[in-house]
Amino acid sequence: MTDVTRADYAVIACAELFRGAGEIVASPMGFIPALGAKLARLTFAPDLLLTDGEAHLVDRDGVIEGWQPFRKVLDTVVPHGKRHVVMGANQLDREGNQNISAIGPHAKPTKQLLGLRGGPGNTVNHRTSYWVPRHSRRVFVDRVDVVSGVGYAPANSLPYHDVYRVVTNLGVLDFGGPDHAPRLLSTHPGVSVEEVEAATSFPLDTSITEPTRPPTDAEHRLIREVLDPKSLRGQEVP
Repeated sequence: MTDVTRADYAVIACAELFRGAGEIVASPMGFIPALGAKLARLTFAPDLLLTDGEAHLVDRDGVIEGWQPFRKVLDTVVPHGKRHVVMGANQLDREGNQNISAIGPHAKPTKQLLGLRGGPGNTVNHRTSYWVPRHSRRVFVDRVDVVSGVGYAPANSLPYHDVYRVVTNLGVLDFGGPDHAPRLLSTHPGVSVEEVEAATSFPLDTSITEPTRPPTDAEHRLIREVLDPKSLRGQEVP
């Protein structure tokens, strides 16, 4: 498959976030994470539950499969580890803390962002991953300016806290090293370990780094012909 793109590998990496997940609610934020969740549902994670972001469970075409109002999500799904959200991040640090709130000193930030939003509740109540389409030292910082999503230092004892993985346009990271040290799990084709290290402000454990797995022929066809025939994924990861 000579026509597989970097964006295709990112979709595969996002799909792999849900391998073995079982019957949980997937909440992917971003076009490529959404493609990954739909691909997982169509292939190796048939029990995965997808939502329309409002009050319904849907299939990959948006056909309604069930009713799930927001109150039910907050009462029975979010607090009990039955959800896996893929959020964005303006900053991520070595302890897995996320910032989507503000850049600069908290008392007088230089840039106002989204605010805390659902970051604290997501990260302490169920599995959370992150999607970063532009891997850089501005995103992967030594310490975030504001903790929006809770990383490992203050949350080790919470029963459903699980900062799972970070998928970027360069590769896949997690916090599975000793004392939750950040690790580089894989690099996408054409990306070297050194390139990822240069784009990250904190050290990475690279002892188990391997290439991101390619899509199978069937997965590649689903991505190109069924899920994203207009190749919009290439606008997110050129």
